[in-house]
Amino acid sequence: MTTVSPPAGPQTTGRRRWAVLAVVLFASILDLLDATITNIAAPTIAADLHGGDALVQWLGAGYALAMGVLLVVGGRLGDKYGRRRLFLTGITGFTLMSIGCGLAFDPTSVVVFRLLQGAFGALLIPQGFGILGAVFPRDEIGKAFGVFVPALGLSAISGPVLAGFLINADLFGLGWRPMFLINIVLGGLAIGMAVRLLPRDTGDRTVTVDGPGSGLLAVTMLGLLYGLIDGSSHGWTIAPILSLILGVVFFGLFCRRQRTAPNPLIEPSLLKNRGFTSGLILGLVFYAAVSGLLFILSLFVQDVLRHTPGQASLDLAPIAAGIIVASIAAHNLLARLGRTLIMIGLALVLAGTASLLILVHAQGAALTTWALIVPVFVSGLGLGACFGSVYQVTLGDIDPKESGSASGSLSAVQQLANSIGAAAITTVYFHSSHGTERSLAVVTALALACCALVRLLPRKAQSNHH
Repeated sequence: MTTVSPPAGPQTTGRRRWAVLAVVLFASILDLLDATITNIAAPTIAADLHGGDALVQWLGAGYALAMGVLLVVGGRLGDKYGRRRLFLTGITGFTLMSIGCGLAFDPTSVVVFRLLQGAFGALLIPQGFGILGAVFPRDEIGKAFGVFVPALGLSAISGPVLAGFLINADLFGLGWRPMFLINIVLGGLAIGMAVRLLPRDTGDRTVTVDGPGSGLLAVTMLGLLYGLIDGSSHGWTIAPILSLILGVVFFGLFCRRQRTAPNPLIEPSLLKNRGFTSGLILGLVFYAAVSGLLFILSLFVQDVLRHTPGQASLDLAPIAAGIIVASIAAHNLLARLGRTLIMIGLALVLAGTASLLILVHAQGAALTTWALIVPVFVSGLGLGACFGSVYQVTLGDIDPKESGSASGSLSAVQQLANSIGAAAITTVYFHSSHGTERSLAVVTALALACCALVRLLPRKAQSNHH
């Protein structure tokens, strides 16, 4: 006899609703853990697979690239074919690709599996929020989403710490590989919970997906990233230059497609909204700076200070602690401060990165872990104040009918910015003298550029937006 899950909606019992929340949260934590573990592990993986600097850059950029390109498409596919089906497809594929990463035998294979892992993550993550919106009644949805802030903040700490611990432990002589192979257990548990608990839905086959637009965006990003990474690693020959040109050309075609497609990835009316467009640009610059900063700090403490991966994960724990503290505070302050909170956060990021720049310039390889704690923590406070605030303020004056498209577009831009930032700023790090100082200077300049855009944002965040 087949057991049918109860239909989605407020009639679902309270206990089962929170069980569904646990499944969605567990999948989101699994995604975030795997998104952040290579911040610490990339140098170790590159050394073991003889991939060099290019592999370090691809490990940082590849996952976010696939996630960003396919995130909006994943949401649309869930609407079309059913969120439960896409959730199960995403978590199953994510688990299998994690195993592939753990068994990778050369640089190409680990990058391919990492890209595919991000692609399945893009199918998985959008479904969770849609499922919660269908299961929880409107008066409880805020409580459900409120659980995500501390839980994902703890995951931000846990990813790098877990990576450092597993590498140092060298379980069964496998080195870095258990970081990914552990998903045999974690992913299997998530699949079992999802099969048992997630409500069934049929989807709406009339929903359309802009495949050509997604393809153009994918070629754009691959062209730009390949050009940046290959040019910085192997010299600026004709191949990377043509790749960058190809990326720019396809970006132009992507923009044209967004104006003419019947169901574009980004609603054209959104781009006419100055506040939204400014927030989109600010988010692109900010998250590129963030991803670059986190990667550079990890490389600095391992390459320059010669700390082990385990020590490096503890070196960076203050930044994650700052993110948690500020994120919780920002949740309570955002309604009152609006865009002013973003400016405060950017000021803290500037203070932290400028202090790091001064310390690195003055002490270099003699810098101690204790000296890093305050500037790293201050940077984390700034990041935590901005993370959710940037996009909630960006959505401050859009039409409620555009909320879904706007949220999906902003989430995709965040992932694409992570990919671009990791590739571009590590290029500066690896291929210039005084790489850490110049990379920190680039991050500082990007934060200053964000400050100039804040005044163009809506003054207040969108009310009741989750």
